[in-house]
Amino acid sequence: MQIAHDILLRSYRSMRTIRDFEERLHVEFATGEIPGFVHLYCGEEASGVGVCAHLTDKDTIASTHRGHGHCIAKGVGVEGMMAEIYGRKTGVCHGKGGSMHIADLSLGMLGANGIVGGGPPLICGAALSHKVLKDGGVAVAFYGDGASNEGSTLESLNLAMVWQLPAVFVCEDNGYGEATGASYACAGNQKARAAGFGMPYFDCDGTDFFAVYEAAGAAIAHARAGNGPVMLHVHLARWYGHFEGDAMTYRANGEVARLRAEHDCLKSFRQRVTEISLLEPSALDEIDASVKDEIDAAVNAAKIAPLPEPEDLEADVYVSY
Repeated sequence: MQIAHDILLRSYRSMRTIRDFEERLHVEFATGEIPGFVHLYCGEEASGVGVCAHLTDKDTIASTHRGHGHCIAKGVGVEGMMAEIYGRKTGVCHGKGGSMHIADLSLGMLGANGIVGGGPPLICGAALSHKVLKDGGVAVAFYGDGASNEGSTLESLNLAMVWQLPAVFVCEDNGYGEATGASYACAGNQKARAAGFGMPYFDCDGTDFFAVYEAAGAAIAHARAGNGPVMLHVHLARWYGHFEGDAMTYRANGEVARLRAEHDCLKSFRQRVTEISLLEPSALDEIDASVKDEIDAAVNAAKIAPLPEPEDLEADVYVSY
């Protein structure tokens, strides 16, 4: 598999940005300065980046409550995201969305979503728009193993097949629906569920960027060519709890430490591209330093940015056509 040099650099930068953004949020949330709930994407970076590497601004995605990684992978700026998470007027949604509702329609990012299984129906609408307008776009729904049991998700799989929509359903299976193991809560398997709707199925190791990139490329190409929807089942693991503050008593002793040591998508990416001289270590080091500065600047800017004013309350409630 050949991947262009600029795509490799851009993909590493996206994964590093997600990792550092989330690790910094883990620290900042503990100060009590961030309102609401925060759900971190650490450990899952290769999934969002590997999928979105094949998308353009004309393509659309819908995310989950764990949406920071998808936003960054789709190109949403970290300064606006950080301000949004801090509830500031300079945020991408003017401080009204917070962590679970970040959106940037100009980039085809329809939003993170606090409703489990809320993304797939939105993607059916977006995919229908792409199909009717014949603009060549595809729509991608990210959802978890827990959301795979929701009626909204199953109805969306059916509708997408009936209407032969250019949609890709990305099941990010991290093994837990909140604190409940997928092995207990998900009857059958995702491949059989796709087969039940006559939908093509791909799966991959979500801790390997190259595996995700290859599988996602095939899935997205299938949908973009007008061949109907696809399910992409990505096997991965989250490193933090379901939400910040989750004690994770349902996880085995040493489980997270093992994942960090053995299944780090950034470490494996760096090792692979440097061993075969696709990228120089110095280039990756420069990205690491640049991203750190970018995250520092985003946090500092968010902390001093203004809060929304009372008169902002009624703004953006209704859309104007």
